[in-house]
Amino acid sequence: MPEPWLRGTLTEIDAVPRQILHALELAAEDCTRWCDDLTEPELNARPYGLPSVAFHMRHIARSLDRLLTYADDRWLDEDQLAALDTEHDPITREPLFQEFTLGLSEAAQRVRAFNPDRYDQKRSVGRNRLPSTLGGLLVHCAEHTQRHVGQMVTTAKLAVAP
Repeated sequence: MPEPWLRGTLTEIDAVPRQILHALELAAEDCTRWCDDLTEPELNARPYGLPSVAFHMRHIARSLDRLLTYADDRWLDEDQLAALDTEHDPITREPLFQEFTLGLSEAAQRVRAFNPDRYDQKRSVGRNRLPSTLGGLLVHCAEHTQRHVGQMVTTAKLAVAP
């Protein structure tokens, strides 16, 4: 089956959010394909010192929340900041997959809510308030997610290698 962006779906949605949504769909599919059968020790393994599959799954969900908070023209709250310090912590299987699935689902809902006419609106990112735009943040959601999916898949393969 072709990747989501080649399936002709979500045609009722503007092209930019459509591609972001397709990137989130692909992330979910790749996680299912490469991570569903991993054991809890394999999910938390750090082969060759790499960040674990669990880290990448949590980081994807949490970074989407952070990026979309900036896209909403808001600052991170205390819970989001505290969560940054726990992304590398070992975690059990069920809460990990729940957080990942919920994070992708909530991100998709939030992406759908943005008005395409406002992509050029200025936004600031991080404590240093680095300049960006709403459109830049949305595109980065897709790019950043896919970067970590690739790392997650690679680590999953190494975690089960003989």
